[in-house]
Amino acid sequence: MGLSETLEEKYYIKEVDTDKKSIYCHHDLMGELMIPTHKHEKAQMLYSEGGIVHVTTETKTYFLPARHFIWIPGGIKHSIHPNSEHVMMRNLYFPIDSNEDSFYEKEGIYPINDLLLQMMLFTNRWNGNLEKWSRNFSIANAIKAILPEICLTNLPLSLPLPKDVRLNKIISYLDKNLGEIILFSDLANRFGFSERSLYRLFQKDLGMSFIQYFTIRRILKAIELLLEKKLSVNEVAQVVGYNSVPTFSNTFFKILGQRPSDYLKGVEILKK
Repeated sequence: MGLSETLEEKYYIKEVDTDKKSIYCHHDLMGELMIPTHKHEKAQMLYSEGGIVHVTTETKTYFLPARHFIWIPGGIKHSIHPNSEHVMMRNLYFPIDSNEDSFYEKEGIYPINDLLLQMMLFTNRWNGNLEKWSRNFSIANAIKAILPEICLTNLPLSLPLPKDVRLNKIISYLDKNLGEIILFSDLANRFGFSERSLYRLFQKDLGMSFIQYFTIRRILKAIELLLEKKLSVNEVAQVVGYNSVPTFSNTFFKILGQRPSDYLKGVEILKK
């Protein structure tokens, strides 16, 4: 039996679609650092506690921090990569209905508010198929039903995967130098591009500019560091290249919709 088959069985991936009309529920500690690429007919709502999870599709890598969930439409190939074996994953898999809200057709990362958090925690002891017309099915379906109403901001907590080999080298360089001041002109010169050709490469391959990519990458790293709680907000800002804490805080707010200190307060609620 191969690694992929072993992990799929361990994480009940093969059971998700056995009952096409049920909502499938699965809560468990990861226990591994990867669930390999797979797909299922049902849509997936994944909420995690205790660490950071990267979800990689064929086109993007999503960054799922604490106090957020990811919605993955049915049929989307994806792999799951937590930063720790001790991450708790809470999954609800929903059957696809006809004439659904367009919300359910798009991948996305969303903050989880107190109402949604309590509803998800209410499902804590459930596992397996929730049969249609059962009480637990109705409760889980209510979670799905309110998502388009309360999840109004699909956060840009994802980065596209570069297809061009040249861009892979540049991305690797940026990852190793998140705390440095990197001028676009210097970056182009270092890798043998004109500014114009490198700008076009970023736009064509990644669908965003260098500054957009680098800003998101820095903030994603900042979230990781904040969750580790080894550095203050000021120190985290400096590590990811911000000499001005207000500028860092404003940039963090534009991407996550909350200040770094407020984000940490929200994460603490999970531990109470």
